[in-house]
Amino acid sequence: MAQAKFAQIKQFILSRIETGEWQENDRVPSENQLTELFACSRMTARRALTELVDSGVLERTQGVGTFVAGLKSQSSLLAIRNIADEIKDRGHGYSVIQLELRQIEASTTVANALGLELGSPVFYSVLVHCEQGLPLQVEERYVNPQLVPDYLQQDFSSHTPHEYLSAVAPLTEAKHTVEAIMANELLQQRLSIAATEPCLQILRRTWSRQGVVSFARLVHPGSKFKLGGHLTFAR
Repeated sequence: MAQAKFAQIKQFILSRIETGEWQENDRVPSENQLTELFACSRMTARRALTELVDSGVLERTQGVGTFVAGLKSQSSLLAIRNIADEIKDRGHGYSVIQLELRQIEASTTVANALGLELGSPVFYSVLVHCEQGLPLQVEERYVNPQLVPDYLQQDFSSHTPHEYLSAVAPLTEAKHTVEAIMANELLQQRLSIAATEPCLQILRRTWSRQGVVSFARLVHPGSKFKLGGHLTFAR
């Protein structure tokens, strides 16, 4: 029964955020109020709020209260998550715009990243991932056709490249670098940002047991993105 009440509380909060009844920075019911509303223990209410805080849906200010978080994506430095899942976990609407999906010749940078010869055929995609209808990430991805031969036949409006690649070439290793950049005119247009807004760029290579699967460039508006992580040390 406690688990059912816990799930009810989370759904109660998420549904009100998703419908727009509760907006960014609105205060949500306290643990005591949720305890009374759902006739549950305070521990159950606290667990529901804590998990929504951990997933970025809510923000808690000690001694003040718990509030609906702003539309700022948080990615972990320690884990690779599907961006569609991140957005849905916050109770927000996810959508995607597919701009390109084709075969190209590998440049020096791409060939080196994928371990291929210069000019080798590679699969190339460009997607804009949106949260609540607003651009959150431009994903530019180069895929090794030797390991993922059916990449160009996919419909990325129904699943993300991350979901597809995880299914057909399970991830065994990843390396990424993060840096602040200023967007060129094309990125400004794709992200609907001003020329003065800085962006955060992540360059990521992923491996399966057979070799390097993909090389991706992920660019986010600085005002809508942050990086975080949680480390646990042995004692």
